[in-house]
Amino acid sequence: MRLRSLDWVDQLPTHRLIGEFSLWSANPLRLADELVRISPYADVLHIDVADGAFSPALLFFPDLVAAVRKATSLPIHVHLMVRDEILLSQVDQFASAGADAISVHAENANADDALARIAERGAAPGLVLQVGTPIERAAPFLPRLRFLTLLGTAIGVKGQDLDPSAVARLNAARTAIESRSNAPRIWLAADGGIREATVPRLRAAGADAVVLGSLAFGAPNLAARVAWLHGL
Repeated sequence: MRLRSLDWVDQLPTHRLIGEFSLWSANPLRLADELVRISPYADVLHIDVADGAFSPALLFFPDLVAAVRKATSLPIHVHLMVRDEILLSQVDQFASAGADAISVHAENANADDALARIAERGAAPGLVLQVGTPIERAAPFLPRLRFLTLLGTAIGVKGQDLDPSAVARLNAARTAIESRSNAPRIWLAADGGIREATVPRLRAAGADAVVLGSLAFGAPNLAARVAWLHGL
C-alpha cells in the first residue's frame, strides 16, 4: 500500500547524504530480488518514467510501480520525463499506482498544473531541471516543492560524465533554497554522472541526495558503498 502521509519526507535523515536508488540500474529480470537486496540500504526508490519523445528513453510504467509498491515499504519517487500532452494523466496514473513523490520537469509548459495535481493526489511534489536550464526557472515553484533535482547529464541517456556546470548549479540551487524563510525543507538532489569521484564534490556543493544507479547496483560490497556514502 502507498504511504498516505507526507511525514516520511520530513523524517528523512538530515545529518547525512540520502541515497535514492534508481531502478533503471536494477536487473529487470530479477527485480523482486533486487528490491530485497537494496532495501536495507536505500532511503528512497527512484523510478524514471520516459515516453521516448520528451526523453529519448522508454522507461517504466504504472503497473510496474504498483507491483513495486506491493513489494516494499520504501518511499517511491517517480521522475516523469514525458511530453506536456500526457503529463497530467501520467501524474494521475502514477499517483494511483502508489508513488509517494512525483517530480516533473521545469521544461514542461504545464509544470505548474502538474505540481498542483501532484499535491491534490497526496504525493510530495518535485521539480527537475535539465542540465541546460537556468536555475532561476525553479524560483517560482520553490514554495510548492519538497524535492528539487538537478540533472548533471543529458536527459534519458545512461553512462555519461558529469557536466562541468553541475557543481556550480548545485551551489546556486542551494543558495536559492536557503534564501527562503519559515518554509518546509526542500531536498536538493543530484541525478546523472553519479560516480565515486563526483559524489564528494556534489555533496560539498550542497546536495542532500544523490540518485544512485550503477554506483549502488554494481557495487561489489553494497554495505561498504553505502557506509562510504553516509560518511561524506
